[in-house]
Order: sequence, then structure tokens, then C-alpha cells
Amino acid sequence: MTTGRRAEVSGAGFAGLTAATALARRGWNVRVHERSAELRTEGAGIVLWGNSLRVLDKLGATHDLESKAMRSPAYETRMNNTIQSQEDMEGVRWISVTRPHLYRTLLTAAREAGVEVVSGSEISGATPEGVVTLADGDTVEADLVVGADGVNSAVRDSLNIPLKRERSRDGITRFLVPRRKADLQRLEPDTEWDNYIDFWNLEPRVLRVLYVPCNEDEVYIALMAPVDDAQGSRVPIDLDLWTANFPHLAPVLEEAAALPGRYYGYQTTRVDHWTEGRVAIIGDAAHAMCPALAQGAGTAMQNAWTLAEAATAASDADLAQALIDWERLERPYTDRAQDRSQYYADTRQMAEGSQFQGDILETALYDPTDPKRHEVAV
Repeated sequence: MTTGRRAEVSGAGFAGLTAATALARRGWNVRVHERSAELRTEGAGIVLWGNSLRVLDKLGATHDLESKAMRSPAYETRMNNTIQSQEDMEGVRWISVTRPHLYRTLLTAAREAGVEVVSGSEISGATPEGVVTLADGDTVEADLVVGADGVNSAVRDSLNIPLKRERSRDGITRFLVPRRKADLQRLEPDTEWDNYIDFWNLEPRVLRVLYVPCNEDEVYIALMAPVDDAQGSRVPIDLDLWTANFPHLAPVLEEAAALPGRYYGYQTTRVDHWTEGRVAIIGDAAHAMCPALAQGAGTAMQNAWTLAEAATAASDADLAQALIDWERLERPYTDRAQDRSQYYADTRQMAEGSQFQGDILETALYDPTDPKRHEVAV
């Protein structure tokens, strides 16, 4: 069943594909524009929490995703290789996967829902009335326009939505490498190498390695160093530096040293508003955040789902107001995730361990698919 309504989506990343699939499954005609010639994702691995996994459940993608994913026994934090905490996340859904696997899963779900995904097609701007301008000059009219085109969003900027960027003192280089589990166990036989392990060194210099197994064969490692540390932020990585500070990780660091890599400085993007008439922005275009809580993609996917829900429920005449109401209800969860992630980036307090508890788990435990989620308890 189709509604006869059309949505044009800018960006075939996690946010864009989730929004497109959620809309298509509700009867919209949806086209996704991806400016790159190839449909693929950058990056290495990713941790997904309950908020995004519930969306994937509704999209019918969980089975495919979990076919090559991992739930580690615990999130372990170490300082100078001394264990600070081991959090088992009892009662919390979470898995780790490679970004390519998540991308393929979402792309398959989109195509199965009837979404048209066009590579080599770029949206250069949009109007509040829903008129989309393509990079080649052509224009298209839509009932809904979704800007999911990243931190440098052309859709957002064409609408002159004010924004502020907060840059942090640290950044990371991400790698997806063979696990080399047997070699790691020979170096440290008492370590549970299926855990997510957050290795911190603050003295004599600030360096960090986040070790995240994604499946039986691959591990995602993120190497953090201050922006002003030319040696620590260098790519390809300085193998001598990293193995001197983390000798127990030498096998996977050797694999990473053979890859080109790219260093990303942490940043938070805060925009004045997420909607303008028939246009809504989601993902990094609206709320890029530091990766401390691993919720950049999670909040993008939850907002993509709830956007599709709100837009579908509204009449054509009421759509603009429905989008404003959607932002009013959903944005506070993302704002708080941004604030908490920025705090951890600014303070490096994650090095102390035992962080995944209390209010920090709010986003992970949020269920964007629950129709009663905004009801006030009496």
C-alpha cells in the first residue's frame, strides 16, 4: 500500500538509509541521493545499543545484522594496563559489528522496502516548500526532504540554519584489523580478549586504545591522541610509539600500522533547529557528537525512525508543524547524549571506569519504537 507521498533523502549513510526504509515501509515513495559514485561506508567498527537495535528490529534487519556481530561479556576499562572496572551491562542490549556489515544490512533492508538508491547523485540544497536542487541544476518537488548528508550538510546550510561547532583536544584514528586472538593470548593469557577493552594511559603521555571485537575474525581498534600530539596523531601510525605504550597489543597494532588511516578530531555540532517547513535534518547534519558513548549512529537511527513515524501520521497540510513537534519531543534525548559525550571528551573521565550506569544509560535504554514513550506516568 502506498500513500502517494514522496520523500527525497540526501545521503545514503546510516541515518539516510534508516529514514528511507522506515518511510518506505509506511507507504512513501522514497529516493535516496548519494553523491559518492560507490555505495559504501567509511570507518571500521561500531557499537550499537538498545535504542538503535530496536529500530533495526522494526526494519526487519536484526537477524541479518546479528549473523556477523558480537556481544562481549563486559566493557573493561584499564589504566596503564591495570583493570579499573569490568561492566557486564546486565539488562542492556548492545552488540558490536563492522561498519561495512551494518551498511550492507541497511542497504539490503532499504532495497527490500522499495527504496530507490541513486549513487553519484548530489542534493545541493532544498527549500522549506520541499523543492530539492540537484548538483546538476535539476529540481525535484517532494512532500518531505530529509537531510542526512553529514557534518558539512548542504541541505542544512542551504536553509541557513545557525550552528555552533565545539572542537575537543583529542581525536582518534580507527582501524578494522584481524583479531590475532591467539597471539594476544600468548602475550596476556589472563586477559578476556572477547571483552571490549578501553586501554588508557594518561602518564607519561595521553594515549588510548579502544579494543572492540566485532566478530570472530575482526577487531575494531580506535587509537586516541591529543590533537596537538603530532607523533600520536600521525598516520600511518608510529608503530614504535604505540607498541612502547601498549606492548600487549602489538599484534593488532602491527596490523594497523600497515593501513593508511585517517585522524579525526572530536567535535560536537549543535544546530539551532532541525526542521524548516517540509525539511528535516538528522544524523551528523543535525547533531554530530564525540564518540564517548558510541551514540552518534544510534541517535541518528532513532531520530530517523521517529521522523518517519511523525511525518506519516501528519496530514499534508500539517506536516511542517508535525516536524516541529517531532523535534520538540525527540531532541532532548539527543541533546543530553551530546552533552554527556562532550563532557567525557573534555574531562577524559572515562579513564576512571564504571561509567555505564545511571543517567549515562538513558540513550541506550530509550525505546524510540514504543508508541507510549512520551506519556507522562500518573
